[in-house]
Amino acid sequence: MNGLILKIIALSTMIIDHYGAIFQPSEMTFRMIGRLAFPLYCFLLVEGFIHTKDIKKYGLRLLAFAIISEIPFDYAFYGGLHWEHQNIFFTLFIGLAAMYLIENNKATVNNAPLIAIGAAATATLLATDYNFIGIIYILSFYYSRNLPIMRRMSVVAAVIFVTNYLSTGWIQQYSLLALPIILMYNNKPGPKNKPLQYIFYWAYPLHLFIFAIIKGNITF
Repeated sequence: MNGLILKIIALSTMIIDHYGAIFQPSEMTFRMIGRLAFPLYCFLLVEGFIHTKDIKKYGLRLLAFAIISEIPFDYAFYGGLHWEHQNIFFTLFIGLAAMYLIENNKATVNNAPLIAIGAAATATLLATDYNFIGIIYILSFYYSRNLPIMRRMSVVAAVIFVTNYLSTGWIQQYSLLALPIILMYNNKPGPKNKPLQYIFYWAYPLHLFIFAIIKGNITF
């Protein structure tokens, strides 16, 4: 299973989750399926961080789509502008920035704990999707990246389980089901080109925009 397939699974389960949250909030099946998406995106973010040729362009791309996606996110979930909850691209951007700062401070004083705490605090203060929980997920994949795959997934599973248990409802434990999917990853990116890359970026604001129209939150 290559990186492209992981992206397709992550995108599909995310859209299912958002459909359930927006149109059928009392039906938990959609939300259970949707729990697979974020761990997959965290894993792919770390893979992108490791393999990207230009980390700054990668970060700017995430930040740009965070800004582009905010209005569709607000209208889809809240029916209008809502500054108390920011979309997931902001969380991914903060997680990427944290990994970058940790990597670039290794040669001097080890500020990794402060950077991690700062990233978690920033995500929480900005009320980004998954907030500090998202940063913990991302850094668990980052710090375990050099472990043998089974040990890595065991460590990540333990971190996710404890984090979920202490901070969220039971439904978030379904996120652990993403880890067997990651175990099937073959360390190959799959087909890559710019149009395909941007399809996955644009899919986030576009599906939220469409959902907002269907919901009647955006009218013309």
